[in-house]
Amino acid sequence: MNIKAAAFLFDLNGTVIDDMYYHAEAWYDILNNDLKAGLTWDEVKVQMYGKNDELLVRIFGHNHFTQQRINELSIEKEKRYQKAYMPKLALIEGLKEFLEKAKAAGIKMAIGSAAIPFNIDFVLDNLQLREYFPVVVSADDVTTSKPHPDTFLQCATALGVAPADCIVFEDAPKGVESALNAGMRSFVLTTSHPIKDFEQYSNIIGFGADYIGLFIN
Repeated sequence: MNIKAAAFLFDLNGTVIDDMYYHAEAWYDILNNDLKAGLTWDEVKVQMYGKNDELLVRIFGHNHFTQQRINELSIEKEKRYQKAYMPKLALIEGLKEFLEKAKAAGIKMAIGSAAIPFNIDFVLDNLQLREYFPVVVSADDVTTSKPHPDTFLQCATALGVAPADCIVFEDAPKGVESALNAGMRSFVLTTSHPIKDFEQYSNIIGFGADYIGLFIN
């Protein structure tokens, strides 16, 4: 598939690296063993979007935790995730070559993620990706995360590119909805969800299990 735009905006987890199982596993441990929420694996998995504090509010309600406690739980969750995933840390197949082609073609690139900087740094620094992503928008940079459009709109503004000239790479329905709300097209990585989960979105230009076979005009 040939693909080109003025800017490529990448979600991180499930899009740059295939790690969503490890996030779910860490949350399952925190929610059930530490916080005694009594959730099934499927109940935890369906909550895997948005900011960490938003996830905790969805499950426990507003004002259940102090902001300090939310911050502590967020960092603890990420520490457990990183410890488990570090031996497996790798780019999704074909992505390194795709990034090189995009850079050579002069396409601007950014990371737009609901992850906290602690987690984004873990990926970008360990995989030496900073040269490709001069702009990073994290959970700390927006008031409301995906499916609200702010994450990707901030990426576009920082890169100096109109939303309509951006393509968003995502793996989650809420992320594709965020791109749609921002007026952007989206390419979907099927690392976390089957194609049927995206049937309601009109901004999708294609699907792929990885980046192999993606070409830049």
